[in-house]
Amino acid sequence: MAGILYGVGVGPGDPELLTLKALRLLQGAPVIVYPAPLEGESFARSIVAPHLPGGQIEIALRMEMNAAGFPNDAVYARGARDIGAHLDAGRDVVALCEGDPFFYGSFMYLYARVAQSHRVEVVPGVSSLTACAGVLGAPLASRGDRLAVLPATLPPERLRAALAEADAAAIIKVGRHLPKIRTLLKHLGLLGAARYIERATLANQRILDIDEALAGEAPYFSMVLVHRRGAAWR
Repeated sequence: MAGILYGVGVGPGDPELLTLKALRLLQGAPVIVYPAPLEGESFARSIVAPHLPGGQIEIALRMEMNAAGFPNDAVYARGARDIGAHLDAGRDVVALCEGDPFFYGSFMYLYARVAQSHRVEVVPGVSSLTACAGVLGAPLASRGDRLAVLPATLPPERLRAALAEADAAAIIKVGRHLPKIRTLLKHLGLLGAARYIERATLANQRILDIDEALAGEAPYFSMVLVHRRGAAWR
């Protein structure tokens, strides 16, 4: 019998935010797969490292972790072939994905290839969106609010238009785009309704005033939450 590929969301960084299902699959699977930079440690693997029983086959999908080089089709195609060989041999495979597999998750690139020929199941994880809201004590939306999830990489005019339409917004992939975000929020009169957080749930998590955050470069794992009323419960 062929094995099953499980795309497992491992959450935003805190190892205790794994679901019980993710933990069970992780500790029972003979093969685990995870994205990794060309050199150094995989962030996804580091999240689950305290829970690994040892002795599993590990496949690291090493690639450039930047917008220009991601997703790397050749790496994902090779990874899909390796996974397929294990599945054909009857071995289940757990593919780790930071956050949730289908919320901007890299697992989608494996899913698109492997699901054509093998059984694939997705195990949702705690997303960065809900993790940041929880840490900030900032409910995302309520009642009839329109919540927009906006990559900071959007051109300024598209980002401005989306922010102007939304009751609440989560701006992700902040990085070097923080000055652009601050300018747009100021022009829209939303600067006072915005909150900034980086590396939510990790040991080096920081919550900063947006002006304070501008003093340094925002990391990739950062987010700006905005609610037009200041808080969803108002």
